Amino acid sequence: MRSTRPKPLHVLCGKAMLLYVIDALDECKLERVVVVVGNKGELVAKKLDEGKAAHFIEYVEQERALGTGDAVITALGAFAADDDFDEPDVLVLPGDAPLLRASTIAALADEHDRSRAAVSVLTARPADPTGYARVRRGKGDRIVGLVDFDDLTDEELSLDEVSTGVYCFRRSLLAPALRRVSARSRSGELFLSDVVSVLAEAGHHVVSLEVGDSTEVLGVNDRVQLAAAEAELRRRTNLQWLRRGVTMLDPERCYIDTTVHLGAVILQGRTSIGEGTEIGPDSRLIDTVVGRRCRIDNTVARGAAIGDNATVGPYAVLSAGTQIAAGRATGAFYTSP
Repeated sequence: MRSTRPKPLHVLCGKAMLLYVIDALDECKLERVVVVVGNKGELVAKKLDEGKAAHFIEYVEQERALGTGDAVITALGAFAADDDFDEPDVLVLPGDAPLLRASTIAALADEHDRSRAAVSVLTARPADPTGYARVRRGKGDRIVGLVDFDDLTDEELSLDEVSTGVYCFRRSLLAPALRRVSARSRSGELFLSDVVSVLAEAGHHVVSLEVGDSTEVLGVNDRVQLAAAEAELRRRTNLQWLRRGVTMLDPERCYIDTTVHLGAVILQGRTSIGEGTEIGPDSRLIDTVVGRRCRIDNTVARGAAIGDNATVGPYAVLSAGTQIAAGRATGAFYTSP
């Protein structure tokens, strides 16, 4: 990452919703992506592989859920034989932060490299900091540690700067610092946030980067937060296409997956729409390829292929494997065999 000699970044991710997080890593110079999985980890791996993430993914299993610190220890085992790199950095991200932007992650990695820090922490100032660990600062505004939400004193509850759970570590210091972290007596868990205090107390340089938009670091731990994250992703995606010239009569009711490629309008999955195609209201296209200059009215299609200049619908239903030839008009109420 330094201007004199770019350094590779290893990436450790845990939990679910990883495709969004992994795809947001495009602006970093990645060497490897390692995902920590636990119970039913094979289902997570299957989902990620089906989603065709932008990077090759390796998986390691955390046998017991003993906290974020233990998860990172587990992941570091995958790097045990990597002796070819000169102190590469390790980027650690939670898997439940689908709104993180690639530019924010890249900015943290760049700041870490520029400052030659032992650890760089992505922080935020959300309107409601409930549940987040707080950033504790000392003389000269220097970070001296992170305080878990459950351990906050009445005075520390007033702190509004929080840790997002996104870190960039110097690899040579991470494992030794983890060995100095004590397990929490109540749960036996190791908290990765405690590593920041260990490094600060040892005199190492700790820096932070505050994210400008706190919605980026919104975690998803329940259905309420899931709905909020989905709404924000939908807003971002629709705004992107509106700025590129796609017309939406009611953007709040238009649902476009982030994996979609648009020539005009599209709805769901890995669908591709050719230039000049018009998609009428009440249509649902899932994993469907539509050619150029088509007209699709009130149609439901899943895994279908529609040739150039075709007209489908109204009220057509295309099942998986259906192919509509170029120039064909299906007529109303068409149902594929």
